[in-house]
Amino acid sequence: MKIFKFGGASVNSAEAIRNVGVILEKYRQQELVVVFSAMGKTTNMLEAVVDAAWHKSGLVNSHIARVADYHRIIIDDLFPADHPAHHLLEGLMLNVTAMTENTDFGYDEFYDRVVPFGELISTAILSAWLDEEGLSNILIPAPTLIKTDNHFRDAAVLWPQTSERIGANIRTVLADNPCHFILTQGFIGSTTDGRRTTLGREGSDFTAAVLAYCLDAQEVTVWKDVDGLHNADPVYFDSTRLIPALSYRETIELAYYGAKILHPKTIKPLHNKNIPLYIRSFFHPELPGSVIQASEQSDTLIPFFILKKEQLLLSFSTRDFSFINEEKLKILFGVFSDQSIRINLMQNSAISFTVCINHPQHKLPVLLDALGEVFEIRYNEGLELLTIRHFENVDLQPYLAGCHILLEQRSRRTLQIAYQRT
Repeated sequence: MKIFKFGGASVNSAEAIRNVGVILEKYRQQELVVVFSAMGKTTNMLEAVVDAAWHKSGLVNSHIARVADYHRIIIDDLFPADHPAHHLLEGLMLNVTAMTENTDFGYDEFYDRVVPFGELISTAILSAWLDEEGLSNILIPAPTLIKTDNHFRDAAVLWPQTSERIGANIRTVLADNPCHFILTQGFIGSTTDGRRTTLGREGSDFTAAVLAYCLDAQEVTVWKDVDGLHNADPVYFDSTRLIPALSYRETIELAYYGAKILHPKTIKPLHNKNIPLYIRSFFHPELPGSVIQASEQSDTLIPFFILKKEQLLLSFSTRDFSFINEEKLKILFGVFSDQSIRINLMQNSAISFTVCINHPQHKLPVLLDALGEVFEIRYNEGLELLTIRHFENVDLQPYLAGCHILLEQRSRRTLQIAYQRT
């Protein structure tokens, strides 16, 4: 049993869908579960739909039209005019419209009702194309497999229920339908009472790991638009190095700090059952790529660079000059937890506590309101956060020239700097 994950930037066109078929053709005789996420920037487009509907901006229909047009172009390229895929897309887009008409939920639950349509559309298109190519597949909706709590937008997997569902569905289907691929969505789950949830941004990698754990898979392969694991994101850094192999331990550190290698939760299920994870090139599948595994022998001390943009720096000071003690921290962390806000960097002094977080946009007023009575709050928007793992021999000048540093923190192996470009 192998688990493949496709989607995102590498799968953004009709030609990319065809390439998925070319790759899968080579594994026709193997037991294979394919996890597919939204195509291209669909998730971003659907987030715009959510914001427009939530704020009643009057732009909902235009944002929905962008989503429909993007996928319609792909379908027109793949299928003849009378193919059922056209009607399937129209039906799904009508469902998106219907979902936006009821905002009587918290923002996060409303988000989870709308944004997963990116995965629902992409898997419908892929399944239809594989059928056209004679690659027999059975589409099993992820919400029937992945059971979660109701922590919307960052739901926690309910492992006993999920393991039971995956075993009962996937193993039974494969036993009854040999030489078929199983196709499902990444990123999506559902509560035990059937409400749709998501596993966090980029959560499709985590879906693949959950399936691998529950099915005792031989390996997981994530097909990406790079030739393997690099020590920096080629989008932001000119010179990067391919890393052929890396340990689970080092990968977890990098994912925690925001490296776009994998969703941060991906590694633990694989580590628990010693399942290797391969990162391979979607465009050049003949290349070996990189492997993430238990052995730490391949770990090196070359620097890894992680850049997070659109950061918000928040500083909380006590109004009565009392210390930032455990009681005050409990208040702060309680609100962060309630709002599902993850801290990327934190630092405290006697009477102040500072955090760097992904800009929460609509949640900033909630934070200010919830904590404003207890703390004096200052904040800076539009920051970048640079994290360097194994920074000891790095010349920082080229990376920080012309930047105003607001916060810097060092540990034995990691340097983090929050700054504003001037």
